[in-house]
Amino acid sequence: MTKWQRMARPLATVVLTGALAASLQGCVGVVVGGAVVGSLAATDRRTLGAQTEDKEIAVKANVRLSNVVGEAGHVDVTSYNRKVLLTGQVRDEQMKQAVAQEIKQIEGVQGVMNELEIGGISSFTSRSNDVLITGKISATYINERELNANSIKVVTERGVVYLLGRVTEHEGKVAAELASGVDGVNKVIKMFEYISEDELKGMTAPQGARS
Repeated sequence: MTKWQRMARPLATVVLTGALAASLQGCVGVVVGGAVVGSLAATDRRTLGAQTEDKEIAVKANVRLSNVVGEAGHVDVTSYNRKVLLTGQVRDEQMKQAVAQEIKQIEGVQGVMNELEIGGISSFTSRSNDVLITGKISATYINERELNANSIKVVTERGVVYLLGRVTEHEGKVAAELASGVDGVNKVIKMFEYISEDELKGMTAPQGARS
C-alpha cells in the first residue's frame, strides 16, 4: 500500500462521516458524487421537484431565521415534501410563533409542524448525542428489509425522535418500533405522510411496467 493510499482511507472516512452528520439534522446535504446523489434521488419517494424545493426551503429558512432568532435560540429546519418541521429551543412563545410565521411566508411551504421548545439552548454535548442517535436509527433502517431507508427522514432533538417520510402504515409502524429500541431515545413521534400499498407498488414497479 502506498503512502497516499494509507492517507486516503482515513480522509475518505472523515469526509463521509462529516457529510452524514451534516445531513442527519436537516442541513443542506453535502454532494459526495453525482452517481451517489443520483441513486439516492431515484429511490426517494418524493418527486425530483419536491426534493429540490425542500433544499431551497431549508436554505431560505436558515437565512430568514438568523434575523428572527439570532443568539436567543437554536432552530433546526427540516423540509420534507414541502412540509417543514421546526425543532430546537427559543426564548419565549412570541419567538416560537414568529419563527413559524416566517417559515410560512417562504414560497412552496405547504405546512409547518412547530415542535420548538421554550427554554435554554441545548448544549453541544446534547446535540452531538442527537446526531449519534439519528445515525444509529438510520443504520438500523438500512438493515431492515421491510423498509426503504431513503424514504424516511430522522430528526432527533434532546432524545426525542421525529420520523418523516412517505410510507405505508406498516412501514411507519416498523420504523417507529425500531427507533424506540435505540439507546438514548426518549420518545418517538411519527409525522409520516401515509401512502397506500397500491401506491407503493406503483413506485417500485419497473419503469416499463408503469402506465
